[in-house]
Amino acid sequence: MLTDVDLPAPGLLWTRWAVLSAAMTGIDRGEPWSIDERGARHDDPDTGWARFALLDGRRAVLYGAHRDHHAKVSTDPAVDPLTGAPDWLPWADLTPLAESDQLGFVIWHDNGRWSRVRYQHRAEDGLTEVIAPLLTEERTAAVLRGLAVTTDRRGAREIAADLLHAAVRGEVGAGSLGALLGDTADIEAALATAHRGGITPGTRPPRIPPGQRPPMRRIRRISQGEHDRLVWAAMHSSSELRRPSPPDTDELGTLVRWLQERAPGGDGRCSLLVYADATSFSSQPGEHPPADRPGEERYAAFRRLTELVRTLRRAESDPRYGRWLFLRIETTATGYEIDRAYDSWPSWWHDDGVSGPWRTNLQEEVDGRHQKWRPEWTPLLDPEIAYRPTP
Repeated sequence: MLTDVDLPAPGLLWTRWAVLSAAMTGIDRGEPWSIDERGARHDDPDTGWARFALLDGRRAVLYGAHRDHHAKVSTDPAVDPLTGAPDWLPWADLTPLAESDQLGFVIWHDNGRWSRVRYQHRAEDGLTEVIAPLLTEERTAAVLRGLAVTTDRRGAREIAADLLHAAVRGEVGAGSLGALLGDTADIEAALATAHRGGITPGTRPPRIPPGQRPPMRRIRRISQGEHDRLVWAAMHSSSELRRPSPPDTDELGTLVRWLQERAPGGDGRCSLLVYADATSFSSQPGEHPPADRPGEERYAAFRRLTELVRTLRRAESDPRYGRWLFLRIETTATGYEIDRAYDSWPSWWHDDGVSGPWRTNLQEEVDGRHQKWRPEWTPLLDPEIAYRPTP
């Protein structure tokens, strides 16, 4: 299903985009807003990116992605931003982006309105944040005022407004750009961008031809979170494969003594619950978590614990059986109990439903084992599990 989107008309959106592109080019800041033969571009490492293209008539398309808000990947269930989209969209550009999870939103204008796919649950796709300076004339004028060489606020406001109105009429010239940017700006470069944007006399914006829907494409059927939980659920139901226990090592003795010395009650009783792989490490509090020492640097104990656990993990690794993922140690003043999980999510490790082992890290772990000691959930790590081909 589709839903309407409240955005400025394509002509106004394009005019504001072209004015910002021309002005920023004149002061050698043309990377964030630019114009080329395929349309308008916006690239901001702090928010995201967007592309805007005009077609014949009043048709237009706006697409991109916010750095933090990505409805397609993060929403449960997953959202395909191209389901129900019209055939005339630039599918050759959109399809590779969608298939590689780089496409956060797609909005198109036809028959006098902007439309997009309706998200099943309320989700932020980041569109309005990415193109915020273009949503109203006042916002665009505010950005232009920030580029003005004059320190007269009223004068800057009038200059910015005059430049915007000239763009709407297609009458931007060297004089209007120079009034905003001053004599030190590269007015020739700014004017060249304005020409490409079709806001100077005798020019028109670039337009792209209608696209053609591909006969087949790859569509995400489950979100990143759903894929994670699919793997984690399988880990919960998996059993440990039979493998020999690692031999006692000096590294294990060092970790046990460190825990006994950190016993919160001073009686040697200490609990350790950790997850570790090649690049990530996390811990959960047990019944007797290691205690900090008075005056100790913040996080010093955690850093030392991480070092000791990783050292033990390396010492206990085996080229056939692999390395454990979860570890639990309960110490007393005179001994310890240890539990390792290589293939399953142990019952003593709390599952909050949103955080757990990264699939790429799990893939690296199981790839380092002999085939015989790879758990039954290994095939679920394949990224293709999340996608389905559809006509």
